[in-house]
Amino acid sequence: MNRYIVLLLLCAWALTANAQNMEHMQHMKHDTTTNKPAPKKAMQHDHMHMPGMAHADTAKHMMMSSQFSLDLPMNRDGSGTSWMPDETPMYMYMMHGKKWMHMVHGSVFARYTNQDLFNKGSRGGKQFDAPNWFMYMAQRKVGSNGLFSINTMFSFDPFTVGAGGYPLLYQTGESYKGNKLVDRQHPHDLFAELNIGYTQRVAKNTDVSLSVGYPGEPALGPPVFMHRISAMNNPDAPLSHHYADATHITFGTATLGFRYKNVKLEGSVFTGREPDEYRYGFDKAKFDSYSVRLSVNPTKEWALQVSNGWLKSPEEAEPQEDVDRFSASAIHTKMLNDDSYISTTLVYGQNSHDGRTEPAVLLESSLQLHKTAIYGRYEFVQKDAEELDLEAQYPGDPRFNINAITLGVNHILTTFKQTNLTAGLQATVNASPTVLRPLYGSAPIGFQVYLRITPALMKMGGKRSSMNTMNM
Repeated sequence: MNRYIVLLLLCAWALTANAQNMEHMQHMKHDTTTNKPAPKKAMQHDHMHMPGMAHADTAKHMMMSSQFSLDLPMNRDGSGTSWMPDETPMYMYMMHGKKWMHMVHGSVFARYTNQDLFNKGSRGGKQFDAPNWFMYMAQRKVGSNGLFSINTMFSFDPFTVGAGGYPLLYQTGESYKGNKLVDRQHPHDLFAELNIGYTQRVAKNTDVSLSVGYPGEPALGPPVFMHRISAMNNPDAPLSHHYADATHITFGTATLGFRYKNVKLEGSVFTGREPDEYRYGFDKAKFDSYSVRLSVNPTKEWALQVSNGWLKSPEEAEPQEDVDRFSASAIHTKMLNDDSYISTTLVYGQNSHDGRTEPAVLLESSLQLHKTAIYGRYEFVQKDAEELDLEAQYPGDPRFNINAITLGVNHILTTFKQTNLTAGLQATVNASPTVLRPLYGSAPIGFQVYLRITPALMKMGGKRSSMNTMNM
């Protein structure tokens, strides 16, 4: 019962934040000294440049730049310091002050999920829950070439999902009550990000940036799944989450980046251990792991990255095991018109440990057509018996090839005060390895229905513009 009370509070929070945003936007329509309508100013629609503000008095101060570069559009900001395509549409509330720009973003899924709809095996679970996350961000210029940013992220998963997470067949990673979490996705921490960043423009098209978080996200992997437009409609984490982007909640990280034009090289030092089962506090910062990432955006529709991380003892259940994690990804996003687009992500990730390498491939895409979205995800993941906590049943630690295909559709039921209420459903077919069929069944089918609450695609004057687009 408590999780549903929290869910109602989250919904009320979203509507209240939006009401405040809309009131502020109405105030911006009038001159602050004469109380007369301010002269209109054309909005830019070029994603490759920083669009200006409509309010003449604040145009010079409120350029909609990236949080990590005065020369790049905000559209490019992914999770942490990662890059998205400049064509990326953004869903958020935005508020402006004289020097600061404030942004709020988030998502709540109220849903029912059943991971083995026809009871083909013994490992599936079902649950009513509400996965969610919320972000508050702020940024301001420092002098003529400096940029300071604040990023925070919170999740009420410990209350609305439960400390043991939600059922998800073949998912692995982290622990609960001394046991590995298997066939369940762990909840995210209440404090998922508290991060500050500073960027200095040192020459034309050249930046140096420093980002420090406790918790935060090191330069490793693509933008995390919940902040990818191609994945935003799917309530479930990918099965490859711990092969590519699981370090997005790291208790202790520092990242130094160098950008020249559309190329960025970054290095991070961070804590390798994943968050523990106590989701309300702060884990010890150790700074015992390292990563490096190269990001390239060749055009406004593409974002590419390749990265490698050396993780010290990431899993509490296997404290003596270090992991070498490699990731490469390509994201393509294309706007079809003001409120329609298609976004596709391809990710390859692999974990190497104990002389063994286990790969994972993810392909996901979302087609948004006005109020209706059609989306899908395919995954191939290789996991061994130890990862699935099946060493006793399968001695010798064999590896299993797992395939999963998800298809879903949703529709925006209504938009109230810049907030979308969306209804959706999806189904997943899991192709079980032959040897695991006595436990899982040959092709267990997962099914879920949901209501989702998010900020709407922000618009100004009935038209979408670059200033209205922010992913996180």
